[in-house]
Amino acid sequence: MTQIISLIQAAVVFGTVIMFGAVGEILAEKSGNLNLGVPGIMYLGGIAGLIAAFVYESNVASPIPFVSLLITVFAAFVAAMLGGLIYAVLTITLRANQNVTGLTLTIFGGGFANLFGGTLNKMAGGVGQISVAMTSGAFRTTIPELANLGAVGKIFFSYGFMVYLAIILAFLVSWFINKTSVGLNLRAVGENPATADAAGINVTRYKYLATCIGAGISGLGGLYYTMDYIKGTWSTDGSIEKLGWLAVALVIFATWKPRRSIWGSYLFGALFWLFFYIPGLTRSSQEIFKMLPYLATLFVLIMVALRKKREDQPPHSLGIAYFREER
Repeated sequence: MTQIISLIQAAVVFGTVIMFGAVGEILAEKSGNLNLGVPGIMYLGGIAGLIAAFVYESNVASPIPFVSLLITVFAAFVAAMLGGLIYAVLTITLRANQNVTGLTLTIFGGGFANLFGGTLNKMAGGVGQISVAMTSGAFRTTIPELANLGAVGKIFFSYGFMVYLAIILAFLVSWFINKTSVGLNLRAVGENPATADAAGINVTRYKYLATCIGAGISGLGGLYYTMDYIKGTWSTDGSIEKLGWLAVALVIFATWKPRRSIWGSYLFGALFWLFFYIPGLTRSSQEIFKMLPYLATLFVLIMVALRKKREDQPPHSLGIAYFREER
């Protein structure tokens, strides 16, 4: 029973990182923009939050955890939005290739983050010395009365607030896309921008806003990884990039439905860490288990292709630049 609880906790924590990335990318893709720069955007969110926390803790005599938390979340969201804005300018205004731009953004975000992460380590006294323990502690704070309710408390209430924020955002984005007039306009832009334009919808505005806000949400995944998953430090092992690509895979697995990304992310987390709870595995066997989330995504792709249900398909104009003069 203890191992099952531990696996569930690992799946939730791991899944929360990629859930942020997937929900933000779903919002962007609903506008027709295929942003493969999610890993880079998550890098930007993670390093911006770490810099903000480090500067605040280092320059304030009596730092307040709640204030540091707010500053950190704001910095991460804005930095990730700026990454989304770079992508939007290049692909919407300048009409650059979306795939190439996204991959370039991933490379840029990783290089930018690791450059400043290394700088922070030096400022803190050496490689691996950066730590923002107070802010990280604020992110990982739980409600003791709930977390101590035996197995139920450990499974549902032993996490920081961002785990629940990710779930709330998934439901909010789902409601926005499916139940509001603005969300329906956004879906129209992603399906057929020429028709939406002819109906008086400002296609460029919708694409910009969806891409930038979606990037901001994705960036919170990098922040959660930095502040909660690795407890307020910085790692240059490329883990954020790997998780970013898992987030992109989760978008496909969830068939562009934000609420489906909730259980999908936890399933990915359970599959990814399952090897840790099976004794006697060799290293090569462990690597096979780490492939399971991607194999699950391939399975869903095959099933979607065979079923051919329109509601499970990506937006019709996904990845295709819109030229108004060609309408």
